[in-house]
Amino acid sequence: MTELQRCIEVVKRLRDPAGGCPWDLEQTHQSLLKYLLEESYEYIEAVEQDDAVHMREELGDVLLQVLLHARIAEQGQRFTLEDVARELADKLVRRHPHVFAPQAEADLTAEEVRTRWEAQKKIEKAGRPTSKIPDKLMHHPALKTALLIGEASAKIAFDWTDHRQVASKVEEEWQELKDELPPGGHFNKARVAEEMGDLLFSVAQLARHLGLDPEETLRQGNRKFLRRFHTLEKLAATDGADVGVLDAAAMERYWARAKEQLK
Repeated sequence: MTELQRCIEVVKRLRDPAGGCPWDLEQTHQSLLKYLLEESYEYIEAVEQDDAVHMREELGDVLLQVLLHARIAEQGQRFTLEDVARELADKLVRRHPHVFAPQAEADLTAEEVRTRWEAQKKIEKAGRPTSKIPDKLMHHPALKTALLIGEASAKIAFDWTDHRQVASKVEEEWQELKDELPPGGHFNKARVAEEMGDLLFSVAQLARHLGLDPEETLRQGNRKFLRRFHTLEKLAATDGADVGVLDAAAMERYWARAKEQLK
């Protein structure tokens, strides 16, 4: 058998009620979602680092999630991996008539292909309920969704005039969050979560008005923090110190040194 076929059989064995893996047998579509996201982001990281070895490994982990979901669906008699592959192949052929039609057009530009792809998608989805700000925007990481919602809102003039207005909205949402955090440490978690969501959404809109992608901007911020922290660890190790047992004051001193070194 091919390696892909062998991989499919391995997953079937893991999900076999008679002697399979107890952990794999406990999993559901819902419980696996976090792993699908995690593995996808690990693959993104490998691509961004142009690390072919890890790209291969992480893409395998993404494939594992696909195979697990397909196997769970098959065991529940909902659909099979073959159904998934058939539907995908049919869609790709249908949306690439310039490649698969009897009269293929080999001289199209990438932009012309994209335009035709979008037109075909509209034909396929004709008759479905539509909205100027559709639910499908939720099919992205949260910050990216906030950006796309803002862009869709701007197209129908349901938006702030400039970034100063958005900045004021951010300040307003920040104050509302603070109002839910009274002295003493006791707060209503549900209400705080709602206000925190409003604040993050507003910050994402501010980034949009400043011409920034909030998802990418936060990724850059995360990378910046990690670079500084890893430098902090190296500085501490050079001094024979263990980051795991340093007090807050010592950590702050190393943090300041790391920031200075990375300037």
